[in-house]
Amino acid sequence: MTHRHQRRDDNNSEGNVVDSENATVPVKEPGILAAAIRAQLAGADAAGLDSGQLLRDAGIDPAVLDQPDARLGREQVARLLRLEWDLLSDESGGFLARPWLPGTFAMMGHACVSCPNLRRALLRSSRFISMVSDDLQIKLIEDGEEARLMIHHGNQKNLPNQIFVESLAVIWLRFFSWLIDRTILLERVHLAFPPPDYNEDYSAMFPCRHYFHQQETCLVFNTRYLQMPLVRDEQQLSEFLGRAPECLLTQYKSDNSFTGRIRRMLMGQHGIENLSLDDVAERLFTSPQTLRRRLKEEGNSWQDIKDSVRRDMAVYQLKKQETAVAEIAERLGFSEPSAFNRAFKKWTGLAPGAYREKFRG
Repeated sequence: MTHRHQRRDDNNSEGNVVDSENATVPVKEPGILAAAIRAQLAGADAAGLDSGQLLRDAGIDPAVLDQPDARLGREQVARLLRLEWDLLSDESGGFLARPWLPGTFAMMGHACVSCPNLRRALLRSSRFISMVSDDLQIKLIEDGEEARLMIHHGNQKNLPNQIFVESLAVIWLRFFSWLIDRTILLERVHLAFPPPDYNEDYSAMFPCRHYFHQQETCLVFNTRYLQMPLVRDEQQLSEFLGRAPECLLTQYKSDNSFTGRIRRMLMGQHGIENLSLDDVAERLFTSPQTLRRRLKEEGNSWQDIKDSVRRDMAVYQLKKQETAVAEIAERLGFSEPSAFNRAFKKWTGLAPGAYREKFRG
């Protein structure tokens, strides 16, 4: 499992937060950074495989991995991963204490595809992982309107496992987005690691705000997605798995959606309430009626997006800034602090002051 990675932000010495909402989403994928592939081979190296020979057998010159800006195409990487998994008999690439025998991910997919909605599917995937892994936990937690998908790797082999955990997060996000035929828009992502050194933008993996050096790795999104029905059948799943891992090395759907574009637009505003739906439609060269219809097709609404951006901005300012709660409420367009307090408690299950104390204490 692997994916594309991020450039370290030299202007952020602590490396705690990187905001990629304003990043431009590429139309054509530039490939996967070679440094990320080198990190992915840590499990194979620990198992005693000759990674140089493994690369050559996959049609990749090992010298390419020493080039700081080199990238490999998805087909090349998929060929390498399949070869690595076959030689190790382990779809985790050697990172787990108990190998994922070939077909493990497919079996999880077949176990989940019959679930009525995303909540049941994620819970079933969590149960499945607990049955096949000794040092990996995937857990769904709901607080208010926020859902958190936590990924904890015990790392019994003591390997540099950051890329493995990040890859699992990406794969779960993309696979379960495919199951509901909706891109699960993240509010934010917490990572129990420092910003990685690989020179690649995180926005392709997690198009949201990123918090590094956290106690746990988790994806945070709105609970409304959990009620969405699964729309795939066994035949479609078999065809999807037949294209793996290529289909998991890219986003399920580009975040060039109207929802993603509006989120980025609102994130760039000093005051969310200063931008109306009509203003947004004009900037996107469409009519308000068409924009409403397109957002509905994407499973969102103008109010949903505004609330999502409000949550993200509120959480960021409470966790990383000293801004007073009353000032945050005003910035986000609330008529009074009490209205903001009620809304924030509905979103997260905690009042703003309690949330700040919990995550900064």
